[in-house]
Amino acid sequence: MKHHDSLYIQGQWKKPHGTSSEDVINPATEAVIGRICMGDEHDADAAVIAAHGAFEAWACTSVSERAAWLQKIHEALKVRQEEIAQLISQEVGTPIKLSRFAQAGLPVASFQMAAEQLTTYPFSTTVGHSEVVREPVGVVACITPWNYPLHQIAAKVAPALAAGCTVVLKPSEVAPLNAFLLAEVIDSVGLPSGVFNLVTGVGPVVGEALASHPLVDMVSFTGSTRAGRRVGELASQTVKRVALELGGKSANILLDDADLSTAIPGALHACFINSGQTCIAHTRLLVPEARYAEVTTAVVNAIAGFMMGDPTDPKVNLGPLVSKLQRDRVRRYIEQGIKEGAELLTGGAEAPIGLDTGYYVKPTVFTKVQPEMSIAREEIFGPVLSIITYRTEEEAVRIANDSIYGLGGGVWSSDLNRAKAVARRLRTGQVDINGAAFNLLAPFGGYKQSGNGRELGGYGLEEYMEYKSMQLPTS
Repeated sequence: MKHHDSLYIQGQWKKPHGTSSEDVINPATEAVIGRICMGDEHDADAAVIAAHGAFEAWACTSVSERAAWLQKIHEALKVRQEEIAQLISQEVGTPIKLSRFAQAGLPVASFQMAAEQLTTYPFSTTVGHSEVVREPVGVVACITPWNYPLHQIAAKVAPALAAGCTVVLKPSEVAPLNAFLLAEVIDSVGLPSGVFNLVTGVGPVVGEALASHPLVDMVSFTGSTRAGRRVGELASQTVKRVALELGGKSANILLDDADLSTAIPGALHACFINSGQTCIAHTRLLVPEARYAEVTTAVVNAIAGFMMGDPTDPKVNLGPLVSKLQRDRVRRYIEQGIKEGAELLTGGAEAPIGLDTGYYVKPTVFTKVQPEMSIAREEIFGPVLSIITYRTEEEAVRIANDSIYGLGGGVWSSDLNRAKAVARRLRTGQVDINGAAFNLLAPFGGYKQSGNGRELGGYGLEEYMEYKSMQLPTS
């Protein structure tokens, strides 16, 4: 059991002003595996003041100095990479094989990639008789979710530090133990005090205090669209910069020439990864009407190969949902889908046989789904797939784009040029063609109500920069 009773502020572990604490639950066993202290608005204020005080000196450090600090953090995290994977599998329920890659490998790599980005980033360019320089935006509040907790933290903290910003991190209270591990690492390498600060707490208290704080220059938030609207509303009062990565209802289009032997396993993986608790999960599968029977048979056969259970078992590829609240929410959506007339192909709202303990939901696939149904329009955030048929390519694109969201999507075809042409018509920030892998160097973010701004690679570094034009004399 890990017990964290202090916050990390001004380079020190400090007792919080807040007096409450929160248990951390293992979603596979329902056992308490940790307890954290919960900060309040006073703790948020102290962290912001520390970051504000440290900003000028940190912003003046050289690019090579900041790259060296990021490399130190990377190396210290790498030593603890297996510990991170095991920890997050216990916090979130992610199967250990996926956890080693996505929950540990990606965030560890993010700090090294941020250091590498600094070596090529154009901090100064000449435009006519002006020198245009890029400078750090200032104090950044990073508010992060529970589904890929350390990855989302690293995707914000690493480029913010690289840019020369100082940071206050508020992780999700549902899966916070990994954030304390990062703070331990940062403390161990000796990062200057105040440059990184950690305050735990709930969104309506600590999150809102950070979003509205006059000394916070930017908020980078990942979470629900509802919460993102609130962050934007509060941040607008001080006209601070806001980067939002919000919900999604991504469509995966199988074109009529798709190879189902690879497309169906790939489509199911893209939907059920991390038990569907993925913002870019491809939860709508659009299939040609003429291939409907073929697709449904392939889906049933492929799901039979899924193994649900203890996420620490390397053979398991489907773990529990993160909490009882989340499990119950997903089950309600499954029941709603049935009420609205969709048909269950496989799965359902009942507890999986033999898994009465833990927050498990069976991988569920609906057929005869109409685009206006709740399960086809709202983000469920669980292992629920809606199969929707179409007659023409034009109709498939129209259905895919008929959403308030625009985060991810997919296209499957034996003709790469045809797939790319369809992908260009999708109003989303990311499209996977034939199941292509995630790229840490490519920009990540959404259109429409999936948010604004981009993370990762040089595009993510850019988010934490301001432009300054210095007009120079011409003679």
